[in-house]
Amino acid sequence: MARTPVSFRLNGTEVAAFADGGANLLDLLRRGIGDLSPKYGCGQGTCGTCTVLVDGEPRLACLTLAEAVGGQDVETAAGLANGPELHPLQRAFMDHFAAQCGYCTPGMLMAAKALLEQTPNPDRDQVVEAISGNLCRCTGYEPIIEAIMIAADSMRKGVRQ
Repeated sequence: MARTPVSFRLNGTEVAAFADGGANLLDLLRRGIGDLSPKYGCGQGTCGTCTVLVDGEPRLACLTLAEAVGGQDVETAAGLANGPELHPLQRAFMDHFAAQCGYCTPGMLMAAKALLEQTPNPDRDQVVEAISGNLCRCTGYEPIIEAIMIAADSMRKGVRQ
């Protein structure tokens, strides 16, 4: 099988790796680069666990060809924190019990980040719509929605919780 070189920016850092022909971005991130934050869930694009941002847009890494992200910006949950300082979304998820097992959390965080970059003052329905492609089997959605709304408020005020 032919291997293709792929170069892109991962969480602001230039990376280069070889991807097997037809390999998906999730496999390249986890096995080729070592970013384990996007999780493997269904492998069919139905659970949202592998959600990453490609040029600011939410994408399912299990359905995105690795070679398709060449030259683009890819963001994962591993890039949210600034050193020891958590991103407001991470802080709100932690402080407001929006994660139980944590498996869906990276995908939820990335879907929420995309929403808040486009819509800094979302209403509840916009939050629900933004995370509608992400399944949570433990926490339920109310703590997640509440945490996203709190993070949005914090980000608008420029406050790190």
